[in-house]
Amino acid sequence: MTDDVVVLRYGHRPGRDDRMTTHVGLTARALGADRVILPDNAGQSAETIRDITDRFGGPFAVELRDDQRAFTRNWEGTVVHLTMYGERVQDVEADVRADSVDADTPLLVVVGGEKVPFDFYEEADYNVGVTNQPHSEVAGLAVFLDRLFEGSELEREWEDADRVVLPQETGKKVVDPDDVDAEVGDDEDADE
Repeated sequence: MTDDVVVLRYGHRPGRDDRMTTHVGLTARALGADRVILPDNAGQSAETIRDITDRFGGPFAVELRDDQRAFTRNWEGTVVHLTMYGERVQDVEADVRADSVDADTPLLVVVGGEKVPFDFYEEADYNVGVTNQPHSEVAGLAVFLDRLFEGSELEREWEDADRVVLPQETGKKVVDPDDVDAEVGDDEDADE
């Protein structure tokens, strides 16, 4: 199991947070994290994220844990807590990158769901705010990961995918991975 960049979704209120927790995991996967840790009561979100990973590729791991506080306290690496009250992402992104990605040190990104205990603020190496305004934790995670990886996550190659989305100016095209070269070739021939 990889531990390069791990996103921990702290807290989950079944029924109320299902979609948001799922989107935290999908955003973590799509934008470069290696694993997401969800509260043990977020089983449906975990299944959805695993299903997307099976269909659209990985690697990406999903884990359910009931010991999120202990996991965070015992993390051996850099801990970033995303909070609107934190230091501006643009002011600390280079330091976070130097302490984690560039130093090949595991990074744990904590994304709150319900009220986050004050301990997180004290134990985190960085409390990071994206805009220091109220907004979605999914948006904050997306901006943070994009700045962490400086856009390189957008070029990621996905392994073991059953489906591949072919970018289109209009419409939707999803193909079998074995058909990608043929489909791209057809599109290029049509442009000539």
